Amino acid sequence: MQRSLDTLFSLKGKTALVTGGYGHLGKSISLGLAEAGATVYVLGRNEEKFKLVFPDQELLKLKFRYCDISISESILGAIAGVAEVEGKIDILVNNAFYSAGQSPENLTDEQWALGIDGNLNSVYRCIREVIPYMKKQGAGRIINVASMYGVVSPDFTIYEESPASLNPPHYGAAKAGVVQLTKYFASYLAPHGITVNVVSPGPFPNELVQQDKGFVKRLSKKNPMGRIGKPEELKGAFVFFASDSSSFVTGQNLLIDGGWTIW
Repeated sequence: MQRSLDTLFSLKGKTALVTGGYGHLGKSISLGLAEAGATVYVLGRNEEKFKLVFPDQELLKLKFRYCDISISESILGAIAGVAEVEGKIDILVNNAFYSAGQSPENLTDEQWALGIDGNLNSVYRCIREVIPYMKKQGAGRIINVASMYGVVSPDFTIYEESPASLNPPHYGAAKAGVVQLTKYFASYLAPHGITVNVVSPGPFPNELVQQDKGFVKRLSKKNPMGRIGKPEELKGAFVFFASDSSSFVTGQNLLIDGGWTIW
């Protein structure tokens, strides 16, 4: 039976988890899923920030659940708590990360390890803990967040006058790992009706970084579309991967970068 586009993209009745769902990009991801009809649990460590970012959270069916992605027990507890209330976990978006250090030549072993842990290992921990719930249901959508710098290296000339914004080496290395991890679990979980895809944003500098007008100008000039991305431009990709419209799509990396990686 043919289904209308409205139903293909609808997330009504779905339960979604978004780690770091109140951050610069996470806010739009969470709102997009909620606007498509999902009940969205924002997993994070700061409930006050959640309330500030989403003052109308009850109207939008957005809920907060404490979760520290650096601790397996915290992840397990958050997922189990939501599953107990909602009866299922339909969608997991791995968006949160943490890191330390920036210099390509002077990262300490501890900084390197923390960056890899916060950008890659934490994603694995979240996938691992949600698998039993999705396998039991025989369905699920896992959407990871990587970066264009998991595919290409930085153009270092852009950062010469803005060293504070330089992308560190462990970030790109970890995000490339997220792309591969996505392919691995897409293959592993396909027999269970679970899809795993990844979104790789391009130049989406946060509000603080955007205060450096020269840096934003250089980013924009580098990009074929001639501008930086707006967080709300991510909504459609996450709704697509979370909904039945992508039911035959798994293991894919969708680059939302204004054409950055085509050059």
